[in-house]
Amino acid sequence: MTAETTHTETVDDDRRNFIHIATGAVALGGVGMFAWAAIDQWSPAADTKAASSLDVDVSKVQLGGEIRVLIGGKPFFIRHRTESEISAAESVNLAVLPDPETDGSRLRAKADGTFNKTILVTSGSCTHLGCVPVGPSQGNTGDFGGWYCPCHGSHYDTSGRIRKGPAPANLPVPNYRWVSDSVVNISL
Repeated sequence: MTAETTHTETVDDDRRNFIHIATGAVALGGVGMFAWAAIDQWSPAADTKAASSLDVDVSKVQLGGEIRVLIGGKPFFIRHRTESEISAAESVNLAVLPDPETDGSRLRAKADGTFNKTILVTSGSCTHLGCVPVGPSQGNTGDFGGWYCPCHGSHYDTSGRIRKGPAPANLPVPNYRWVSDSVVNISL
């Protein structure tokens, strides 16, 4: 004769709830880590970030001249303006400009809050069709002393503002900041 034994289990509800919560928390953490890794891989690589900005020593730009730099395949102009070029840019009647902007609004403040009016940094692409205008380094500054786009005849002044021709807007001012009194960092 075999005797059957019955075994009764007691369930510890607190322990069971703790195990469910702990398992859910670990699973949620794993999903979060996977999502972070998946999204982070969309960020640009370090070499791409480095190619999207450039420090330029503006003390190397001759008075009345300019240098041209490429950042990420896009041209930028850094111009060292003379006092007469600054005066001409500041004395323009804004009402006659197709894209009115003051000369001062096209400059960026240095770390101490002052402005270096002699250095102007602009995009080097004509706002009409993206051509690269000529300027003082090519010997043609157009009718207003700034830049001239020979492709379709757009003339820019010494502040990079459109004055004549089919271009609809001023040469854009890129993202740039003064790193020191003689170095600007231009970034895309």
